[in-house]
Formats: sequence, structure tokens, C-alpha cells
Amino acid sequence: MSKLVAFLLLWGVSLSPTAEAATFFETQPDLWAEAKSLLKPWEDLTLICQAKLHTTDFELFKDGVLQKHMHLDEAAMEQRFPLGAVTGDTRGLYRCRYAFGAGSWTQLSDLLEVTGTEPLPPPLLRSKPVSWITPGLNTTLQCRGGLRGATFLLTRKGDGQFLEVGGAPGAAEATFPVHRAGNYSCSYRTHAAGTPSRPSATVTIEEQGECPGHAGGLPGQRCLSADVLRPGGKVSLGCAAPLEGVEFQLRRGGRELKVSRWSTTPGRVHFDLEWPAPGEGGRFTCRYHLRGERMPWSADSAPVELLLSDDVTPLDSANYSCVYADTAPPFAGSAPSARLELQVDGPLPRPKLRPLWSGAVRPGRDAALRCESPVPYETLELLREGEVVASTYQPSQDLVLTYVGPQHAGKYSCRYRSRWPLVSELSDPVDLQVAGEGPLGPEG
Repeated sequence: MSKLVAFLLLWGVSLSPTAEAATFFETQPDLWAEAKSLLKPWEDLTLICQAKLHTTDFELFKDGVLQKHMHLDEAAMEQRFPLGAVTGDTRGLYRCRYAFGAGSWTQLSDLLEVTGTEPLPPPLLRSKPVSWITPGLNTTLQCRGGLRGATFLLTRKGDGQFLEVGGAPGAAEATFPVHRAGNYSCSYRTHAAGTPSRPSATVTIEEQGECPGHAGGLPGQRCLSADVLRPGGKVSLGCAAPLEGVEFQLRRGGRELKVSRWSTTPGRVHFDLEWPAPGEGGRFTCRYHLRGERMPWSADSAPVELLLSDDVTPLDSANYSCVYADTAPPFAGSAPSARLELQVDGPLPRPKLRPLWSGAVRPGRDAALRCESPVPYETLELLREGEVVASTYQPSQDLVLTYVGPQHAGKYSCRYRSRWPLVSELSDPVDLQVAGEGPLGPEG
């Protein structure tokens, strides 16, 4: 009985413009602190949770534990939570969320640290939309502090002075255009004579004109194993970009393929192909570009090659091949990653779960666990007592418990899905312990 066998040969896939993108609406709230006087910000402080949609319900959390649930008579876009003078009882790590739809809650806001002491806690520095400089792309750095009305300062390692930007009235963030590569950090201060806050984590901006890495691909790409397919099956090609708001294209050779596609998360698309007949295989690539006229294309992703045969011996899951390109393709941003996912039968081997921390986790921080799959997968799931509490998509292996509190203590396991409905067995459990209350300090 004949079988169709696919060999995955990874190194270089490409994308193009005419892909339809799914629309994702950002609902995450913002959480700011407003001081009655910026000269003495800790003497009278109010936290403000700002929603993206009108809502009647807000919740405020401290160190991973719910503090206040506010139900309003009329829908509003923000809710104020007065703290007054900051004391030992009100110091901590805060987040908020709001209700939308029928009994649904948004994700939590970014962390807001209230210390009551100087220096002020560090701000959050992010690159937008990407962390590199390339022609036709306006890269910026966004510095988000905790206090409204602060003045923000950006520094580049090796430079002798700050690039200073005065925050807009009532703003708690500032945006800096970036034109030079380097290692950047930012801080903020409440008034001209004030001491700057602790600096943010460093963000590296690269200047790229050609594909980074070597042998025509990004470092860290790897070969995937081949699986045996029955005739008439389907192949799913997944393409992931390092940023959101892009358009994708699937190609074979130099020709764009118009195929069915779907997406469950921003910056990622899946192309569904009917299993081709012998002679209709080839090298498949994907690429992306930012939406807009004359926006440059990214470099090609690693190619996925389908070699088809009518008369071959079924392969064990450990058998695979990998090839490398001889030259680098043109570059206009970071290349996307591509993978082939095949519909297979049989049990899936167990993954391995390990914590990315040591000791007990401090309340209010995030806890990341790494789920290592021995075979290609579509999604990873983190479970506690049989309930899925977190998930992630390929290629990420990290599952994150956001804003850990005492209620998160317990044993966790992970599993993966290769293609619905195939799901692996659970990994061995990992025990998460949450530390008791203690003085605030830098995250370990």
C-alpha cells in the first residue's frame, strides 16, 4: 500500500502582500498613578484604571490579590482608586482590569509599582513596532512611567547626555523616534530638581540592511521531523512575524499561492493546503510587510520543502533532513519563521516542564515555565488540577502565569497539541510556591 511521505527541509520561506489579516482589538487597560503634588508624589496618590471600552465593572489587584471590585451605575472609561499617603499597607505591585461582554474580563494591565520612596521605580521601555532600523520603517521607543505629568529621559549607552522629552499634561509616557542603533534605557523624574527614577531595562536597537545570522537564515532555526501522511490529508503551513499588524504571503517557487488561511493571534497566520499529488511538491516560503503603500518586504523565511513519493518506507519520527541556503536573500526587516504541521495518527510523546525561577515566587511577579516538546506542535497548554490556565503558540515554549499571588500556589503540568484533536500526555508536575509578604526590592 502506497504512502505519501513529507521530508521537512528548513532554511528560507518567503511572504507577499495580498494576504488577508484578522482584526484584533486591544482591550488591555492602562493603570497610572496621579499625585496631588509632583514635588511630594507619595503624600497623596490616586490610581487610575483606564479602559478601552465603556464598562460598569473595574477590579484593582495588589501583589496578585484582588483588593477592590467597583460596580458603577453608569458605564465609564476609567475608575479612580484613592490610596492617600503611601504606607506599608499600600506599597506593592498593582494591576487592574475591567469587564466587557457577558461575564468576561480583560487581561490585566501592565504592572504599576508603588514604593513610597526614592528613587522612583523603573519605567517600562518598549520598541515599536520593531527593534531594528531599516529604510521605510519608523522605529520608536516608548517609555511608560508610573506617574502622570512626569518628564522622561532617554539615554543611549556611550552617549554623554540625555535626550529629554517633557511629557504631555496628564500623560504617563513619552515616545522617542530612533535613528541610530544602540543600547537604550529610559528614566523619569517628577520635577526639574527631582532625582531620576531607576533606569528601565535595556532595549537594543539594531541597524539591519541584510539578513542577520548566517547561511541565509536567522540563528536558532532548526529542522523538523518528517511524519507519514495518508493520501488525501491536509498540510498546514504556519508563518509567524516578529511584530503585529502585517500582511503575509505564501509562495512556491516565485509564484504566490492563493490558499485558505486563518489566524488565532496577531502576527501569525496559518495556510491550509490540500496534500498535493506526486510532482506537485516543492519549496514553500512566506514573508510579510507592514501595511501601507511601498512598504518593504521582510527577508524570506526558512523554506519548507515537500518531497512526495508513491512508494516509500514509512519513517520513524526521529528521521528528518535539513538543508541550508548558500546565499542570504534581500532583507527589509527580520525574517519570519515558518513550519510545517502534518496530520498524523498515534500517541504523542510526553513533554518536559521546568520552571524558569528558583525558590518561591514573590507575589505580584510573573512566573514563567518552559514546556519542551520532543516533536513539532501547534499549541502548548499549562494545566493545574486538570484546568488549562495558560497557553501559547509555536514557536514559543514559555508559558506564563501573570501576576502571581498566593492563590497560584500548587502543582502544574503541560501538554501540547500537534494538530487538533491530537494532544499529548501531561508532563511531570512542577510545584509553584509563593513567598510571603516582604519588603519591596528589585525583581530577582
